[in-house]
Order: sequence, then C-alpha cells, then structure tokens
Amino acid sequence: MKIEILGTGCPKCKTLTSNVEKAVQELGIEAEIVKVTKLKDIMNYGVMLTPALVIDGKVKSAGKVLTTEEIKKLIV
Repeated sequence: MKIEILGTGCPKCKTLTSNVEKAVQELGIEAEIVKVTKLKDIMNYGVMLTPALVIDGKVKSAGKVLTTEEIKKLIV
C-alpha cells in the first residue's frame, strides 16, 4: 500500500502525516508513506486544497486534516 500526503509542509500537512503514521502503526500494516511537496506534483492529482491524502493513487481527502480514526477507516 502506498499512502501519499500532498502539501507544502504547513502545520496541517505535518499533522496529517503524523496521523497517517499513527493509523498505519495502530493497524499493524505495511505501507509506504510518501510526502509530495512540489506544487506541480500536487496539481497532477487535481487537488486544489491541501493537505490531501492519496491512497494507492486515489485522492481520498483534500483540504482537511483527517483524524487517525478517519484514516484507519479509509485504509481498511
């Protein structure tokens, strides 16, 4: 599983990254977590609001910081 966090490194992006890492750890799964920070790369996903969460190439959330529990529901 590949999980991407789209964002330029703002505090909300860092919080989302932390929540993703916690969700993956709590679920006990293997996942590659990648931060996408280049605006051009973010725009390739059609995302206009960050932070955004992409799981296996599909945008699951944009413009909001998901909680650990919300992320876990998207992963399983």
